[in-house]
This record gives sequence, structure tokens and C-alpha cells, in this order.
Amino acid sequence: MKLLIIGGTRFVGRHLVTAALAGNHEVTLFNRGKHSTAISPDVETIQGDRNKDLSKLQGRSWDAVVDTCGYLPRCVRASAEVLADSVGAYVFISSLSVYADVSVTGVDETAPLATLTSAQLEEANKIDSSGQTSAVTYGKMYGGLKALCEREIEEVLSDRALIIRPGLIVGPDDYTDRFTYWVVRIARGGEVLAPGQSNYYVQFIDVRDLAQWIVRMVESEATGIYNAIGLPDVLTLERVLDECKVVSGSDASFTWVSEEFLLQEKVAAWTEMPLWLPEEAAPHLRRFMFISCERAVSAGLNFRPLSDTISDTLAWHEANHLNEELKAGIDRDREQELLRKWHETR
Repeated sequence: MKLLIIGGTRFVGRHLVTAALAGNHEVTLFNRGKHSTAISPDVETIQGDRNKDLSKLQGRSWDAVVDTCGYLPRCVRASAEVLADSVGAYVFISSLSVYADVSVTGVDETAPLATLTSAQLEEANKIDSSGQTSAVTYGKMYGGLKALCEREIEEVLSDRALIIRPGLIVGPDDYTDRFTYWVVRIARGGEVLAPGQSNYYVQFIDVRDLAQWIVRMVESEATGIYNAIGLPDVLTLERVLDECKVVSGSDASFTWVSEEFLLQEKVAAWTEMPLWLPEEAAPHLRRFMFISCERAVSAGLNFRPLSDTISDTLAWHEANHLNEELKAGIDRDREQELLRKWHETR
């Protein structure tokens, strides 16, 4: 099978390449060359910007294209139109953020999607070719943009579209450090600030499980829309942190502080405290960690042991980023200050 991957050099894309090569598929990457493509000498790279160099893809054919980095509807539509007669299927990596409301448990692929106002869409169209804009502005529009990207692909390719909606993706090569923070912080040991209640449920997926499943879906010529995330109502944050401690063999101890305290101290959910989404601050997201993945599981999505994800993430970090500051998670000094304040109130 011949695969074209738009992107393919970071995190999900990198693991898609690995999974495709493991299946003896022929892989071509199309990207701007901003990150290393030294994954395998067997991988062809076409260097170009999807905003202005799509002509470089003309005159070629692939069994499928996997679009790992589509964020702007106009750019995704342009890609779909150029490739419509050159690929058998168009696989789009979307997001669970497309859903308009995840305040109820069990949201599935049929739930209403986020929308954008005309003013927001106009603002989105001002994003330059690097895809950069204000983090706050972009964050507010992200779900709506992804939903519009899905619509563009479905309009152009109709029944040849495979839409994958992951949630939080974790594991080796994760440049966001959202899951990695907990793995590394707990391995360091000592008293660890933990958010909210220990029985708080979390939901994520190992990037390798996601990538391998996507390749299998392409091989089976699957189409349609799938939520690709871990099982709901299975993992608590306490279990994740405890497993991090077991895997690393650290002496970490956990101090669970209340959401009220964290909000009062203006601790940023999801960034300073990864995996934490307080209901009070984000009521429309209070069941974001309970989204249904039943359709994907029925289509063969499976999950490796949590301990494997933790140990491999820790090994990757120690081998590649040991002396670098994490991009997510609370600062050490701030953590210690918050723990001191918390104990004073007990």
C-alpha cells in the first residue's frame, strides 16, 4: 500500500510512519521540512508548504493520504481537491474538541459539533502559513475549525473520508509534555501536588495504539467517523499516578488538594495541572473524560498496558530531554509554595 502523510515528522505523524513501515507499506511525506525526517531511509519526502505548494503532489497517486496537521478549513479543502483524483481515501486526524457540548456522559460520533461565527472564521482566515495566531484566540476556535475541516473533506471526497477524532494523545515523542509531566515529576520523588479528588476519571490514548490502529483501518479501507480515545470509566488519576510511582520506583507521596484551593490560587487547569479539568471552571467540559469510543473499539482499537506507556515515556524523556524544562506542569517552586499554603490551612 502506498501512503502519503501530510506532516509526518512529529508525534502522531512520526508514529504513523513507524506503523506503516512495520506493515511493509510505501510511505511518502509532504511537509515544510521544519523538523527532522530522519525516520527511515525508505521514506520519501516531498518538501513544500500545503498553503502554496500542493502542485508538487500532482501527477502522483497513493492508496490513501493521512492528513495529520489540518487546522484551517480553506487549506484542508484545497488539499482534498488537489488529491481527490490521486488517492483512494482521505484520512483526517481531527479532535474530540469538535463536540459542541461534552457536559454529559457518553458523547458519541453523532453529537452536535462546535460552530464558529462569521467573525471567528474571518479571524481564522488571517492565520499565516505557519498556522500561528494568538494562543487564546486559536484555542477558542480550535474545535470549530476542526469541525469545519471535517465538513470540507466530506464535501469533496464523500464516502472516501475516514475521520479520526482523538482526545489526549500520550507517549514517546509527545512535545506537549502534558502526560509526560506526571511521569517525570513522580519519578523525581518527594511530595507531589495532585489536583482535586483521587477518584477523578481520566481518558487518553497511547500514540502507538492510535497510529497502529489507523494503519489497520486504512488497510481495511474503512471510512466514516471514529472517536479514538481510551475507555471511559476505567482509569482514575490516582491509578495513573500510583502506576507512575511503581514504574519509576520513586518515593513520591501524593497530597490531594481541593479544586477550590487550586482555583483560588489561580492554578491553570490542563497546563499547570495536566489532566485536570475542574467542573466549576469549565462546566461544558465536565464529561470530556467520558466520551464514547465504542465504535472504534468495535473496529479493532485496542490498548496496551498503562505501565508500558509510562515506562516508555519516561525512557524517551530521559534519553532525549533529561535536562530540558517541561512545557507543561507546575513550576517546582510554585508547587512547593502551594503545598506549604495547603498544609497551613489543614
